[in-house]
Amino acid sequence: MPRSSGNGAVTRSTLRQQIADALRDEVLAGRLQPGQEFTVKEIAEQYGVSATPVREALVDLSAQGLLEADQHRGFRVHEYSVEDFRDMMEARALIIEGMFLALDEGRQRSENPEDPRIAAAVAGVRRRGEEAQRAATAGDLTVLIGYDLRFWRELSALFGNPYLADFLHRLRVQSWVCLVQHLRRLSELRGHLWSGHTELVDALYRRDTATARSILDAYNAHSIALIERLAAG
Repeated sequence: MPRSSGNGAVTRSTLRQQIADALRDEVLAGRLQPGQEFTVKEIAEQYGVSATPVREALVDLSAQGLLEADQHRGFRVHEYSVEDFRDMMEARALIIEGMFLALDEGRQRSENPEDPRIAAAVAGVRRRGEEAQRAATAGDLTVLIGYDLRFWRELSALFGNPYLADFLHRLRVQSWVCLVQHLRRLSELRGHLWSGHTELVDALYRRDTATARSILDAYNAHSIALIERLAAG
């Protein structure tokens, strides 16, 4: 049996993730449009790398629902419908409700919110929220998406269940891809983007899940109304 190089495997895996991250960012930025097609060869030439890590990255993004694979034509950017977005929001709400129930029942890793480690982690999440709010207020969608994803990733990690955190992150990426496909039609985004991040984290730090639920209900209603309005033209 031929021996494999551990360093080579790590390098390829890292390159695969870098390409997947770069392409995901292209989709989120709207530079790769819904339905746009491309091949492994085209992406490999664009990034100046071999075909293998590119193919693996594209397969990963297809598994995440961001791309569609076509056996004969390569890959295309998935186009989400308004109904897809409603389903994503419902799934997100169910996951977050499970986290809130854990908080209500005191099942998180630390019972003391003043624990220095918890306080430091919450402070970090709040800083992400502040940056996301500034970007939302300014109508800077690209910056908002980056900080919003980090905000939710770090916030969900505080609940101690990495599987829920990973699933929620995947759903948030998908829902942002869906929103971007519609939001890019607007020339001015100020006043259209949700910016309640710090209110949410402050409510959760107080263990005030009633207020947190109210904030998220308003957020979800705002997002669905916005995408329905944009889809209707």
